[in-house]
Amino acid sequence: MWFSFWKPRDRFSLDELRYLTDQLVKVQIVNEVNKDFVIEALRSIAELITYGDQHDSTFFEFFMEKQVMGEFVRILKVSRTVSVSLQLLQTISIMIQNLKNEHAIYYMFSNEHMNYLITYSFDFQNEELLSYYISFLRAISGKLDRNTISLLVKTHNDEVVSFPLYVEAIHFAFHEESMVRTAIRALTLNVYHVGDESVNRYVTSAPHADYFSNLVTFFRKQCINLNALVSDTMKNLGAESAETTTLISAAVDEIEDSLYYFSDVVSAGIPDVGRLITDNILQLLIFPLLLPSLTRKAVEGIQIGAAISLYLVCCILRIVKIKDLANTIAAALFCPLDAVIPKFGSKPNGYTSSCAFEHESQPPDSNNLTKADAGILRVDVTNLSSSPQIHSADVPRENDCCDFHLSLREALISYITSGDNVQVAGSLSVLATLLQTKELDESMLDALGILPQRKQHKKLLLQALVGEGSGEEQLFSSESGSSRDGVEFGSELDSCLRKLKEQYGVVCSFLEVRASPRVHRFQVLDALVSLFCRSNISAETLWDGGWLLRQLLPYSQAEFNSHHLKLLNDSYKNCASALLNETRGIWPDLLITILSDEWKRCKRAIEASSPRKEPKCILLSSQMFSSEDGITSDSSFAAGERMCELVKVFVLQHQLQIFSVGRSLPEKPPINPPADIFENSRAQSAGVDSSGPKLGTELRLVDAVPCRIAFERGKERHFCFLAISLGASGWVVLAEELPLKEPYGVVRMVAPLAGTDPKVDDKHSRWMHLRIRPSTFPFVEPARYGAYGKARTKALVDGRWTLAFRDEESCNSALSMILKEISLQSNEVERRLEPLLDLETIVESSNSSLGPPKATSSYSTLSNSL
Repeated sequence: MWFSFWKPRDRFSLDELRYLTDQLVKVQIVNEVNKDFVIEALRSIAELITYGDQHDSTFFEFFMEKQVMGEFVRILKVSRTVSVSLQLLQTISIMIQNLKNEHAIYYMFSNEHMNYLITYSFDFQNEELLSYYISFLRAISGKLDRNTISLLVKTHNDEVVSFPLYVEAIHFAFHEESMVRTAIRALTLNVYHVGDESVNRYVTSAPHADYFSNLVTFFRKQCINLNALVSDTMKNLGAESAETTTLISAAVDEIEDSLYYFSDVVSAGIPDVGRLITDNILQLLIFPLLLPSLTRKAVEGIQIGAAISLYLVCCILRIVKIKDLANTIAAALFCPLDAVIPKFGSKPNGYTSSCAFEHESQPPDSNNLTKADAGILRVDVTNLSSSPQIHSADVPRENDCCDFHLSLREALISYITSGDNVQVAGSLSVLATLLQTKELDESMLDALGILPQRKQHKKLLLQALVGEGSGEEQLFSSESGSSRDGVEFGSELDSCLRKLKEQYGVVCSFLEVRASPRVHRFQVLDALVSLFCRSNISAETLWDGGWLLRQLLPYSQAEFNSHHLKLLNDSYKNCASALLNETRGIWPDLLITILSDEWKRCKRAIEASSPRKEPKCILLSSQMFSSEDGITSDSSFAAGERMCELVKVFVLQHQLQIFSVGRSLPEKPPINPPADIFENSRAQSAGVDSSGPKLGTELRLVDAVPCRIAFERGKERHFCFLAISLGASGWVVLAEELPLKEPYGVVRMVAPLAGTDPKVDDKHSRWMHLRIRPSTFPFVEPARYGAYGKARTKALVDGRWTLAFRDEESCNSALSMILKEISLQSNEVERRLEPLLDLETIVESSNSSLGPPKATSSYSTLSNSL
């Protein structure tokens, strides 16, 4: 037999297929002796069937005539080795994937051979076998359509009662190996997208519908694991930051992959699946885990932090596009925390239900609504037809039990006004996501106080066109476009509130829901203005707030009032003063360049149609540049970070001033042009042009002071020292004198003048110490910085020069030269920034360069107030 098997034969011929089949039929048991032959026969048959499908139909006709699929099943039964099972699964997978003929696929799926292989008890302890089995299942699912799927199910009275492919596959849906989970998800999507109604009823019936609740349960576990990972990172900030960031990014990717899978499942169009996913996300994740974690108080049983909760709410709204889910989450924000916690089993530490709650005890038609205990802000609505007075309130006290009576919407606002940077970023991201969620009804946005101004006026314009008097009146009034009486929000909100109460047992505060949308809008605007006045929030997060304010920026003084303008004005002046100090700091030569770049970036960011950052940035924002090894707070690198941060804040504050008077932003900041070189300047005397001194070039050593310096131990060198400023730039130069060409010298060393911090040695009056900072730094663009890692920061350690002069007089002369040139450089930078720092000229320059205002005449009042 062995001799005849190996005799020469045309490999791709029907005779070869006939021979291999005959030999396979003769095999009665597969053991270590003949397993190699069986494996090779199975592999060769797969090749021949694939070849015949493309070139000769008689190959597969023979395959059907001899019932080779039945032989495959028999071989599996009599096999005693894993290697044969592996090859058999691979053989059938290859055939299924490569067969193009529909009749061939129908035959492969018929006669129950495929279902037998699917339900066969393989030893899945063998990881390789499991991998081949999963590939086999996925290959089958790739050929499913309305016709082929009927060959893999069993029916009774036109109802599917058995579907082995689906049932066996979801057993591995939560396998520890991510590749297995991914394959099973692809398989289930193939099943859902077939669109067979009987199969759809099968997968959404008990017990198979449990798969969807198990999906959400598994996702909940992923969320808790991510929270643990982020918590550990915050406890050990700075240690193994690169590795930790990679782990967090991987965990975030898995979570977002799960949500995209939910979205893909819903997009299959199975009505019951969307309902199942919505109910499970709400009951297993949103109500018991995410919403209770938004409180600042400790809550028993909550396994997740506020930052993770904010991130997850954003992701769910952005990715899982289910209208019912989005509107229910938004409606739940009107509920107090104590309406969610008792219902879903958690309770606040020290929680007492008898805590007084002022606006619960007030009648619905109260003329004065004062949220004194809200811990966010105070709104006095004496007359809703006039402008409410909004004041910053105290930060919530740590042990104030009434925090649990605050609505979740108010909790989000409290994070903006008094939370840390991560909490602020998360809250802003949630509000921005709600605003961008197309599935969310506009009445819900209006009730939350975040309906964009363009949508408000569009709605009022439509009302005016169809003859609704209130719409026309509000459109041309100086008040908000939202309902002034705050009684009607729309049927969508009412429907969601009823559903919360009837289906989930969550009851919202009447006054919180029925308060005027203008009150809620004022709270959001007031919180954003308060945010811009905070000094402990990163500039990137403030820019996010700037984008949100730009979306909500009203047309009239009734909303953006003089109190807001005063706060922004004071904050701007403080920021401008700090920026002015930077002209005499370590990096004045780069200040104008950075400011111009950040102006453009900030303008793009706050005028963009959507937020510039993804929600994952909420979690990754804690990885700060200054945590890198070797960077100290007094280094020029740290000073540069602080200056860049200050510039970003200043640019935002300046652009907000322009927005506040209803003007468009100029493309470039108002900065004076460079001054001409003075004839008696040291730069002109030395022959230095705008490009600065270059190594190896000659320059005149006017006022140069001889000195000595050792760059290596025991190797002292003689130079002539010179300090030169030219406009906003400046350098310290060490040049070698040319004896045959006095008073010229050759430049050997050049360093930035700014930041040299010259000091005469306390013990040696002829020695002077200089700090030599880098000529530039990498964190102007944080994204670019991340690609360089620690190696780049180590290259930015400050250098030190110790210069030895001939005598004390020479040392003092060099010191005076440096201080004078530094002063000239700083003065020039300050001169160029004068138009930008002068708050009085902001409105005037806008008026002269941009023409008449774009909004109503009420802006003149704002201008006078400013």
